[in-house]
Amino acid sequence: MACEAEAGDFISAHDGAEIAASPNPWQIRLRALDVITRDSGRVDGLAGSALSFSDTVAPEFDISYFFSDNIAAELILGTTYARVQGGGSIAGLGELGKTWLLPPTLTLQYHFTDFGAFRPYVGAGVNYTIFYNQSGKSADRLDVKNAFGTVLQVGFDYMIDDHWGFNVDAKKIFLRPDFDANVGGRNVTGKAKLDPLLFGAGITYRF
Repeated sequence: MACEAEAGDFISAHDGAEIAASPNPWQIRLRALDVITRDSGRVDGLAGSALSFSDTVAPEFDISYFFSDNIAAELILGTTYARVQGGGSIAGLGELGKTWLLPPTLTLQYHFTDFGAFRPYVGAGVNYTIFYNQSGKSADRLDVKNAFGTVLQVGFDYMIDDHWGFNVDAKKIFLRPDFDANVGGRNVTGKAKLDPLLFGAGITYRF
């Protein structure tokens, strides 16, 4: 009986140690983000028309939940703006206007765990971009429509201890919203092919 009790105590203690050692599934990151747009688009009915968009630097915050050591979901939050410039046959219009973007993005990631403190990952997901606080300049009115996009992601964390680490991340968002505007009293429509490339670097905290 004593041997059975000692074995039971050992198993209970061992299980307790495994439970205590299990990592918290929640993780957050704060990054500085460089947003580089594709600079492509058109105004319907105007041959040779083109569009370009300003690149920006913005803060980004994300929350990750780890379903296992390898599989995680990440919700990415941030906001930035873009100035819309006319190009090609409408280059003379200069800056058409400005819009702010709120692009919440959800990705599913695979994390590689065989490299010690260096933890690379890949991901893919969906984005929904909300355009707000829009204003025209050479255009009397600018209205870029909210739109869904798909996302590809690659990056890595380098952990300096069990909680803190550095992060480098790159994302490509395939985003092509429709828009309408009023230019010189004429209503026009078109498509803005933003397709931004996002480079980020920052800190990671694992709870």
